[in-house]
Amino acid sequence: MVAKLSAAPLKAGAAAVDITPKEFPMNMPGGFSPSPATSAHDPLNARALVMDDGKTQFAWVVIDNLGVPRKVVAEAKELAAKATGIPVEHMLVSGTHTHSGVNPADEPPAPDAKLSDRDAKAAAYRLVMLEGISQAIIRAHASLRPAAVGAAARPLTHEVFNRRWYLKPGKMPLNPYGEYDQVKMNPGTSPDVLDRPAGPTDPDISVLSVIDAKRKPLALFANYSLHYVGGTPAGQVSADYYGEFARLMPSRLGAGEGFVAAMSNGTSGDINNIPFLVGRPPRAPFEQIRLVAGEAADVAWQAVRDIPKHQNNVVLGVRQRLVTLKYRKPTKEQLLYAQATLAIKDKEAIARLPRLAQEYAARTLSAASRPEETVDVIVQAIRVGDAVLCAVPFETFAETGLELKQKSPFGRTIVIGIANGKHGYLPTPRQHELGGYETWLGTNQVQKDASEIVVKNLVEMMGELR
Repeated sequence: MVAKLSAAPLKAGAAAVDITPKEFPMNMPGGFSPSPATSAHDPLNARALVMDDGKTQFAWVVIDNLGVPRKVVAEAKELAAKATGIPVEHMLVSGTHTHSGVNPADEPPAPDAKLSDRDAKAAAYRLVMLEGISQAIIRAHASLRPAAVGAAARPLTHEVFNRRWYLKPGKMPLNPYGEYDQVKMNPGTSPDVLDRPAGPTDPDISVLSVIDAKRKPLALFANYSLHYVGGTPAGQVSADYYGEFARLMPSRLGAGEGFVAAMSNGTSGDINNIPFLVGRPPRAPFEQIRLVAGEAADVAWQAVRDIPKHQNNVVLGVRQRLVTLKYRKPTKEQLLYAQATLAIKDKEAIARLPRLAQEYAARTLSAASRPEETVDVIVQAIRVGDAVLCAVPFETFAETGLELKQKSPFGRTIVIGIANGKHGYLPTPRQHELGGYETWLGTNQVQKDASEIVVKNLVEMMGELR
């Protein structure tokens, strides 16, 4: 006979809501030109975990998308708060970063607006996303029951690679601004070109494991500092390895109906799945996703087995801050270069420009004309016993995640990227000095020391919770 957990205040509930689009074509995110999806290869979901220690409640939603527009996040939290009583400040909504999701509209259209078919579908999908996030929280809250929780981590080293590289002398191309960076993103795999990576990786798969009163798996929320894997079938929506991981975990853990697994995005701003300097055999569509998801599921299973005992008397706590950051503005020289670049109309002259020069020139002018000087971003620290979740609304670099783990007063620290909105990349000041795609004006939106400000605030918040 299975022994039950002793009576304790901790309760947990989990739920998943399908948010796969029903109408096609839909625009997929990423890239500089529209990438239409015409069907779905596998489902997209919003997956929620709610926990309650009798004094504090919090909700964590992982949604299969590149990122969730901040206004959509705010509205979904309000809907869920009205239904559950969970404060909006105690809700964390993070995107997985799949590039084969679909784009929702950021704001609802005006009642009398005449929309193109593409904009109408984006507006309709905004409602699907709102419903998915809010209902996932509401259903998870409705299923609260006695539970216990544990956290652990295991490394999966050979699937994470720093994608920013120093190149050998004479191999660095001009960047879109007509300048030379010190490092290049995704520089290919040739040993004749590559010198060394410009930063570390964080190989850990961290897990937050929840079981019910009968010691049956209730939920497993994992975290890995790896960008999307890609290689999905052309024109098909997919949750990438995040969704495949969630599909595999019930069989790994022997979980029954109602179990929810999720894989969240960690500090993967400079990390991807390309094995630089190594020749990987060609893969069929979706094959590499299956391989990475299978390995991640195996490692997550091992991490759960490392948990000595799931605890049913843990303390929960939440801290949230609005951190004000300055928007980056172009220099006078950058502005003049952008204007001159966009003034070029001759096709042959355009072809001689550095790659993406006109696209980034347009972004430079957009940054110059932005009326706002600052942006308020949400950062959160959520305590779950001796574990803590740190939520950052950026594509955060691995070295920032490692720094937070090193400075954390908790036994286990899980750093979640693209959380509660998406504000571009978050390089460290050192990485800004090196240049490269993630530091360019247009991919990076905020002041160059923003990562240090975010870390300072999160370290203070973790100290308050401890």
